[in-house]
Amino acid sequence: MAKPRRNIQFQHRGSNAHDGRRPSVSEVSEGPSEPGSPVKAGMNGKIELMETPELTEYEKKKQTFITRTIWTFIMIAFFFVAMFSGHIYIIGIITTIQIISFKEVIAIANVPSRAKGLKFTRSLNWYFLGTAMYYLYGESVIYYFKHIVLVDKVLLPFATHHRFISFMLYTIGFVFFVGSLQKGHYRFQFTQFAWTHMALYLIVVQAHFVMNNIFEGMIWFFLPASLVITNDIFAYICGIAFGRTQLIKLSPKKTVEGFVGAWIFTVIFGIGMTNVLMRYSYFICPVDDLGANIFTGLTCTPNPVFLPQAYSLPAWTNISRTFHIAPMQFHILVFATFASLIAPFGGFFASGLKRTFKVKDFGESIPGHGGITDRMDCQFIMGFFAFMYYQSFIAVYKASVGGVMEMAIQGLSGEDQVEVVRGLAKYLVNQGVVAEGVLECLNGELGPRRR
Repeated sequence: MAKPRRNIQFQHRGSNAHDGRRPSVSEVSEGPSEPGSPVKAGMNGKIELMETPELTEYEKKKQTFITRTIWTFIMIAFFFVAMFSGHIYIIGIITTIQIISFKEVIAIANVPSRAKGLKFTRSLNWYFLGTAMYYLYGESVIYYFKHIVLVDKVLLPFATHHRFISFMLYTIGFVFFVGSLQKGHYRFQFTQFAWTHMALYLIVVQAHFVMNNIFEGMIWFFLPASLVITNDIFAYICGIAFGRTQLIKLSPKKTVEGFVGAWIFTVIFGIGMTNVLMRYSYFICPVDDLGANIFTGLTCTPNPVFLPQAYSLPAWTNISRTFHIAPMQFHILVFATFASLIAPFGGFFASGLKRTFKVKDFGESIPGHGGITDRMDCQFIMGFFAFMYYQSFIAVYKASVGGVMEMAIQGLSGEDQVEVVRGLAKYLVNQGVVAEGVLECLNGELGPRRR
């Protein structure tokens, strides 16, 4: 009997497969190809890759410019809708910007691989953010809405002990941080602790003063913000048109000519915009109703800075002419100068920070623009300046209902407070503001006067 032959291979038809088999559809589809690369079948059944032409540098810049422009108009439209809808919506935007900017700044210094192995690293960052926002928001609410907070039975204890509560919350976070320290990670953990506090100061604290500007009047928020935006736009235009001399090495594209040209145009814009905004009470009046909007408006006695005053030229000019100009037109020169010459250094600071960590942008929150922090780097310091300048040179300090109530509640006993109510009621009756029956009813409810 013939022995069976082993290791004998038969030649199969088809020469396009290394194992002698015709490739199946599934095998063809699983062939080596880059994701997203288009493929086509050749005449001989082979799969050929179609190379996608790479965009030229000009096309990339054009695409980025279009995306950036579209999102710029979207942000501008959204901002104006929010501003005209009411102060509460702008406050919501500022709060959102605070949180996202804090997240972006913390992220560039974080090392995920090391942070994952440490307890409370991320949680403590957000805990300190929450504590800082509780303290700062509470300070603003208590200061601007004393007449509401101090008469509420539930809110009164939180208002009177707000700072102590905030301090204890911070202390709890501090204790947890110390308790979470691990050997071998001290440098990383203390770096994160310091970085978190720097972010709180540069972002959350400065944004807090921006929010206070809103409470003082929409003009103190909108005008500084628009000056920074205008300066940024004209610095770009002037730099392209006749920029020659480099301004600072941190931003190689910034030029001295663009810097100075933007200053001139920002001053012109500021004078014109101020002249428009001063005519509307919605912009110049402090907030006393968070539900107000552009249609309901606000009512107040205008700050004297918005009222035209007479100015005469010095005697040595031999020109006897009087001009009527609102003092705000002089103040806006200072605002525009700061927005043009000082605020850009907030952007330079951010550029240096990004170069330190070798990142192009703080994030990708806004297509074509990068992160929120990339757009707000100059706004924070400008808002901080606007608040300090307003409080130092423009604000009119006078007794308010909330201030008087705070003094009476915290400085007088219950019996003294009753006497204040009696005396105030009697005064209002004598002035004809309320009827005499109100005083009689009040005396009956309050009981006999103390001796």
